Amino acid sequence: MVRLNQIYTRTGDDGTTGLGTGERRSKADLRVEAYGAVDEANAAIGLARLHSAGEEPAIDAMLARIQNDLFDLGADLCTPEGGEKPITWTALRIAQAQSDRLEQEIDAMNASLPALKSFVLPGGTPCAAALHLARTTARRAERCMVALSQRAGEIVSPEALRYINRLSDHLFVASRVLNHRGGGDILWVPGENR
Repeated sequence: MVRLNQIYTRTGDDGTTGLGTGERRSKADLRVEAYGAVDEANAAIGLARLHSAGEEPAIDAMLARIQNDLFDLGADLCTPEGGEKPITWTALRIAQAQSDRLEQEIDAMNASLPALKSFVLPGGTPCAAALHLARTTARRAERCMVALSQRAGEIVSPEALRYINRLSDHLFVASRVLNHRGGGDILWVPGENR
């Protein structure tokens, strides 16, 4: 169980932060950027949930599970394999079952939707608009994680990368479900304002 009695520690006043292993890294480090972007996606989902409980309780339940998954993902990223300090415990890692669950939920939601005939503009219902913002934040987290995985000496698990990739798809389909029930997606009309 995590216990936080004191919120500020002053250890980061020098521009560094501690990873789960105890290793100190710059707050500008790409690993810190990656799990920070995951945290931002989680916060954006939290904002979407202000609306989802009222609009669609089933989607709200999915989003609640995803928020917990994203803390798991942050724990995975902040406990690097092969870092300066060895891991002497079983580190929390994203599991295939978490990505599989996202795929199953995507397939179930998508089954009720009409085929897309154009790209979708972010917007629609308040919850759908918030999910589009969360989706783009998840894509930024994915870009950070991919960049980190390509850096020499850094390891990002394939399951973590798979999860973050599925997440943005999930948020997109969930936004479409909400818009389908709330008046429809807002479709892109190429060159409309020329």
